[in-house]
Amino acid sequence: MNQNGKRQPMAPVDIAWLRMESPANLMMIGGVLVLDDPLDMDRFRTVLNERLLTFDRFRQRVVDNGTQVFWEEDPWFHLDRHVHCVNLPSPGDVHALKALASDLMSTPLDRTHPLWQVHVVEQFDGGSVVIVRVHHCIADGIALVRVLLSLTDDHPDHRPAQPDRTVRPSHAWWEPARKLVEETFHIGQEVLEESRRILEHPGHLLELAQDGLALGSELARIAAMPADPKTRLKRPLTGLKQVSWAPPLALTDVKATGKRLNATINDVLLTCAAGALRRYLIETGEDVTHAVLHAAVPVNLRPLDKPVRELGNQFGLVMVPLPVGQQDPMTRFEQVHNAMCELKRSFQAQLFYGLLGALGRGPAILEQTALEVLSKNASLVMSNVPGPQKPLYLAGSRLRHPLFWVPQSGEVGLGLSILTYDGQVLFGCIADRNLVPHPDRLVGHFETCFFELDRLTHGRP
Repeated sequence: MNQNGKRQPMAPVDIAWLRMESPANLMMIGGVLVLDDPLDMDRFRTVLNERLLTFDRFRQRVVDNGTQVFWEEDPWFHLDRHVHCVNLPSPGDVHALKALASDLMSTPLDRTHPLWQVHVVEQFDGGSVVIVRVHHCIADGIALVRVLLSLTDDHPDHRPAQPDRTVRPSHAWWEPARKLVEETFHIGQEVLEESRRILEHPGHLLELAQDGLALGSELARIAAMPADPKTRLKRPLTGLKQVSWAPPLALTDVKATGKRLNATINDVLLTCAAGALRRYLIETGEDVTHAVLHAAVPVNLRPLDKPVRELGNQFGLVMVPLPVGQQDPMTRFEQVHNAMCELKRSFQAQLFYGLLGALGRGPAILEQTALEVLSKNASLVMSNVPGPQKPLYLAGSRLRHPLFWVPQSGEVGLGLSILTYDGQVLFGCIADRNLVPHPDRLVGHFETCFFELDRLTHGRP
């Protein structure tokens, strides 16, 4: 924000995400940082002051005058309004932690102040837990993960240095994470270059169409997509969210399985997610014969080799078909793999980003129309975010597990998230209570499906 305190217009894409919030679907990205050691609160507040608050958005509130949306500095900003210490009810176990996180993810942020909150559980399993909620209009998942992990250090005794307004990829953990995300998504250089041109010049979408690239046919294909089947994931939403997470998988095991299949890590994990959904739907009485559910999957359009100087949203969406009706795990994998190969050659991600920018410039009714289309064609949102492959420390406390949950929009009420950290693959779930009343069972199937696929690949060259 400029130093004289004047209002700044909100970017059109960020406006679109702000407007998409509803009582049943809050546009919050949530995260849980489980720490091995008790958190030093004084040191933690120092870290927040010297690293998080250098980003203006965490000091600014949203002002919507009905015709325009702005960022302006909150004149009553105080860190204590956003950082809270809480205790879990007895017995203070993981179930109590999940219940607290579920309640928080069902509670809207206060729009009269900056749209973020941190709750610290000071005593949990010998350490502490930090629960973070940030509104989607502030930034996308990739940017927020990089910002939150920039609060950490690679040594417990490291102290905050001179404040820096960027999250630099030269941070010790970022280079292997950058390589991992490139391996995971296999987005070609040509597509990334087109993405950057769109970010800099939104009108370039029209140039692409005039040049005969596949945007027109891509839009027609999306519009013609059949509606997802009427499973329990299409039930009415209550606005009451439940979160869960699975025991971590070893990243080396997932990589080895992918290598035996000559496929990416992402293909393996998407196959496991499809299998987990299949198992859960069947055990809750759903007929999934021949069913294909579509997941709206964010694709990063932000250059990974440059620091995050500005927040905001710089990602597109692709609609990934998940063959939950396929009983055979290997056939299910082949179908996922083929679908991902086709999507990598498409312009869906750039198209969705351009459309979101156009929606943010128009009246709010356009967002409602877009949400109806998304709700018809998708049954869930799924995100895969790379993290560091070495242990990190938050205010001197070792970070055991970072977890996060993706927001949903429209009538989509299920979000699945995958995060890699320190040799682990962490799988999380957030769902409306009416759609997935037992999220622990759903995430448990993810681990089962991975070991099933892993076992079937042994003996392959």
